[in-house]
Amino acid sequence: MGFLCCLQVLLLFLSLCSLPLQAQSTPNASSLDALLQDYSFRAFVRPRTGILYEGTVPSNLTGIKLAAMRLRSGSFRKRGVTPFKEFSIPSGVVVEPYVTRLVLVYQNLANFSHLYYPLSGYDYVAPVLGLLAYDAKNLSATNLPDLDLRVSNDPIRIDFSDLERIPQGSSAKCVRFDSQGVASFSESIQPGNTCETERQGHFSVVVKSVSSAPSPAPPGDEHRKKKKESSDSNSKTWIILGSVVGGLILFGLLLFLVLRCRNYKKQERMREMERAGETGEALRMTQVGETRAPTATTTRTQPMLETEYAA
Repeated sequence: MGFLCCLQVLLLFLSLCSLPLQAQSTPNASSLDALLQDYSFRAFVRPRTGILYEGTVPSNLTGIKLAAMRLRSGSFRKRGVTPFKEFSIPSGVVVEPYVTRLVLVYQNLANFSHLYYPLSGYDYVAPVLGLLAYDAKNLSATNLPDLDLRVSNDPIRIDFSDLERIPQGSSAKCVRFDSQGVASFSESIQPGNTCETERQGHFSVVVKSVSSAPSPAPPGDEHRKKKKESSDSNSKTWIILGSVVGGLILFGLLLFLVLRCRNYKKQERMREMERAGETGEALRMTQVGETRAPTATTTRTQPMLETEYAA
């Protein structure tokens, strides 16, 4: 009986947990960076310094382009890397913290740009390009923290030569995403469709979203629109009311089951005490005045007078 009671409580808990959730998880850009770092390092089968290696990505990320290059920190600061895909990295770039060798990782997120880096109110006219740096001490390592790249003189340039058509009247802007996914915009794109940066990160070109003007409503639509809004409002009210009532019913049911379990345990303890009394040694009952009381037939130890010891 106790097992059935606990089972009912468990089933109620599971039914509450199985209710559909409204919130949905969004793709994590930092998790994508960690995954692409792993796959870019796999491209170094026979690593050579200063050679660009094209990487492969999992089948569920088909379309993303990946490349990596291993460099010595001293040579990288002295000479830079020009070109590194769409990036032109000048001399004087400092790596922090200092490492003997580093790996530059290039990312082109293609159609996955808006998925991992959504921008409300803006449209992409170029794919998101990533430039990240990692310690090259262990090419089998995963989940490495990215290194900071800081320019000393000239900025790093990104060439966005293949821009999509920019809507008339819109101005393109460069956007940079830091490691936390926070976006920062420039005033406008540089001549030649290039962007400039002083740090590593993810970069793209965006324009403000153009919303089409609403067409005039035909006669009679206003009445139908108000009727629909009223119906939607009533539906929402009933949904909220039903949710509240359903929650109260579930809470009452849970409280009832808890009290039932407590009463069952109390009754079980009483039954155990009764069973213990029935199986114990039966005592003879004696009438004492108007009260019946149990009495023992004999005592286990016979009393002995102190005079017997003296004798």
